[in-house]
Amino acid sequence: MNNYLYPTVAAISLLAFLYKLRVLRTDRSPTQIALLGHFLFLTITFTISIPPVWVEISQAAGIVNLSGLLSQSTVILSAACQQLVLLHLSHERHIAWRKSVPRLVFLALVLTTMMTLFCMASSFGERPDDFAVTNARYYPAYMIVYLTGHTVNQVDVGILGWRYAQVAPSAWLRRGLMLIALTLPLQLVYIGSRLADVIAGLAGTTGHGWEPAAQIGVTVSTVTKTIGWTIPDWGRHISKIWAWIDCRRSYRQLSPLHAKVTSHTPDVVLDPGDVDMRTRLYRLVVEIRDAQWRLRTWMTPTVAEKARKHAEAAGLRDEELAATIEAAQLAAAMQAKDRGIQPVDYPSSPLEAGPQDLASEITFQRKVARAFDTSPTVAAVLTRTLHTRPTTQEPHVMPGLPEGHLPQPFDAAFLDNPYPGYAQLRDESPVHQVALPDGSPIWLVLREEDVRAGSPTHGCP
Repeated sequence: MNNYLYPTVAAISLLAFLYKLRVLRTDRSPTQIALLGHFLFLTITFTISIPPVWVEISQAAGIVNLSGLLSQSTVILSAACQQLVLLHLSHERHIAWRKSVPRLVFLALVLTTMMTLFCMASSFGERPDDFAVTNARYYPAYMIVYLTGHTVNQVDVGILGWRYAQVAPSAWLRRGLMLIALTLPLQLVYIGSRLADVIAGLAGTTGHGWEPAAQIGVTVSTVTKTIGWTIPDWGRHISKIWAWIDCRRSYRQLSPLHAKVTSHTPDVVLDPGDVDMRTRLYRLVVEIRDAQWRLRTWMTPTVAEKARKHAEAAGLRDEELAATIEAAQLAAAMQAKDRGIQPVDYPSSPLEAGPQDLASEITFQRKVARAFDTSPTVAAVLTRTLHTRPTTQEPHVMPGLPEGHLPQPFDAAFLDNPYPGYAQLRDESPVHQVALPDGSPIWLVLREEDVRAGSPTHGCP
């Protein structure tokens, strides 16, 4: 398995090193230098760990398992570089260096102890994979020192990464640090497998059975960390691609609603010309809102109340509830306009929610569009209003009109707010003669059934 996993990880680490190397032209801060060191040591570690390279290095030096000492030493150095990166990210430089000193001293002691034990084990001819107490005195101690240093190092990196992820200034840096912190369990799998090797050797057996777990754990952990350390640089390209996809998806989802509402209010539509998709989406959102306001005078508060009760009974809350109510109001308003039944009382605003920015507005309108097409609440409210004509307890009377007088459609008061006047005329004189401003008489026919009855095409399909 190592013949495939470790060359892959070495190549990925080298690519990450070369990718970050370009940053040194503009940024030679300790953070960037330490990150480059991390990728360099990773590349060395996994290159040495490739089985043919492992054997060649040890044979060329004439020292059994020298490759093991080199690879494990670079593992410690790589993790030390990660600690330096995280400390410099989360603290001022002088504080970061002060916090780094005890960590670096500890790792220096670990490396010194490892080298001493390795040399003593080699001088006694101990086999590097033999941890039986009858055959080896120094390799078990060597591995325990290495695993202790590596464990402390990895736990520290995980904790530092998790803490800084909570306050990191950019979204992709937060995501990268979270990935780094979440690799800790995989590292612990590797550490546990290596510790189990020592225990198995002391018990007179081997750890070959769990070796694949160690290899997979360290491979997945390393690749994930490499993604985490580099994603703040290239993650913005993912954001751009996602924004491009989401913009088109939003446009596709809102287009049917836009077509329906603007067919009843065509004057709100402007030709945007040859513009990009984001501008077209912006115009779509604005025109849907403009159409809502134009259709407001065809809405009734009772529809909103019915929609609210039905939606709340269905368990809807917050924006989903508001979107469903707006969708029901729109559907009922268009139905009322098609039937020519305009209410006297209408809401002061057709809106149930007030998103604070364009992104929130688009998200909310997508919910409105979805509710408009698929909500059982909208369908139920629309069915009820279809079979109900608006009724009132009191006859419609135009405000300010003397008792016994009928509204005059060309008076200034009538034109300021014509709907109560039309409602009164429909009730009291649905076929009504009035005078135009020039004095010419005309007939107003205000009920749909009267218009149809008097039409020359009445009865034609």
